Amino acid sequence: MDNNAETTVQQTYLKNLEKKVEDLRILTEVSATISSTLDMKELMTLVMEKAKSVMDAEACSILLYNRDTGKLEFEVALCNEGEASDLLKKKITLDIGQGIAGWVAENRELLIIRDVKSDKRFFQDADKLTGFETRNLIAAPLIGRRGLIGVVELINLKREDYDLELIRMLTKQFAIAIENALYHTESLEKERLKQEIEIAATLQKSFLPESPVFRKGNIMTAAVNIPAKQVGGDLYDFIEPVDGKVGVFIGDVSGKGVSAALYMAKIISDFRYLAHEVNSPETVMDRLNTVLSRTPRGMFLTAIYMIIDTVKCDLKVSVAGHPPFLWITGKEVKVTSLPAGPPLGIIPEDYPVSRLSLNKGDRLILLTDGVFEAKNREGGRIGFDAVVDFVRKHAADENIIDKLTDHVNEFSKGVEQTDDLTIVEVRFL
Repeated sequence: MDNNAETTVQQTYLKNLEKKVEDLRILTEVSATISSTLDMKELMTLVMEKAKSVMDAEACSILLYNRDTGKLEFEVALCNEGEASDLLKKKITLDIGQGIAGWVAENRELLIIRDVKSDKRFFQDADKLTGFETRNLIAAPLIGRRGLIGVVELINLKREDYDLELIRMLTKQFAIAIENALYHTESLEKERLKQEIEIAATLQKSFLPESPVFRKGNIMTAAVNIPAKQVGGDLYDFIEPVDGKVGVFIGDVSGKGVSAALYMAKIISDFRYLAHEVNSPETVMDRLNTVLSRTPRGMFLTAIYMIIDTVKCDLKVSVAGHPPFLWITGKEVKVTSLPAGPPLGIIPEDYPVSRLSLNKGDRLILLTDGVFEAKNREGGRIGFDAVVDFVRKHAADENIIDKLTDHVNEFSKGVEQTDDLTIVEVRFL
């Protein structure tokens, strides 16, 4: 074999080996650097700095894919202009397929543009906004386990001996690190939300009566309240507005979750303030309606408020768009549908009042629509009539509201609860 040829082979082999060793060193160094943090902001800066350094680029940027909007958004950009990154984050987004980054995101391919001005795909608005001049660039997709994460761009590279394999390996490492940081951020956010909802649930319960059972004179009340989520919009209250009287209030806020829970807390506070030393349920409803009319549109409350004489058990009732209550007497179970006004918080209204007299042993069952709108696995609702039939069969049971709750839960067994459930019993002892 020719000695010169042998020497050339050895030199080529050594150069390739040296290159592989150098690539491995770079990858190891990059991996160690970007694995040092799960903080998204800090990671973005590390990724950018390493990418600029390794590829000897003037600037570098990462656009993350927003799955909700379907757009690419600038997460970070590093160049000599300190304000450029903030401007890009605030004002520039790209559709998939728009610009070079959009093309890379759509086609999931690495792209090298040696002269951006000659490429029709180049999006000039970013340069116009920042005053930066892009001459050439390399754009590579960031692909993770959930698909597209974003696009990394290396801008104005000072060298032309691009090692595409090294770039691909670097972007894979970047993608893994960014995805891990995103998972970490999501986990922290979920944990934060979980803690906030737990606190909200505790606070919400504090607005309800301390005990679900209340007794005054010949009147005893009891309640069951089960939110569909950790927090809900159903509410009830037992108060003594004036001497010798018991006020019983039940309501159902439109919507569910945190917004309904916040609205519920406001309503309870407003109700207690407005009902103090007032012996007319319609007056309380009128005033509460006025207060709630000032809240954001789309939020309203159906409610029943009754004031009961604790000795005679005569009562006055005012209804605001709420389902009828059930009146259990010694002979029958009556569906009591009284004259009513619209739900509170929608339009100005003078709410009507009705007068009733209870006899010894009579019971009233007030409920929210979550009781009779509960669904089974087939999607069928239990229905108001079925609830009435159940109450008729168990009218003599001491713990009727607990049994009714169990009946509804058994009907919807295996199905996620979609609405809050509240039942209030009023009994003339």
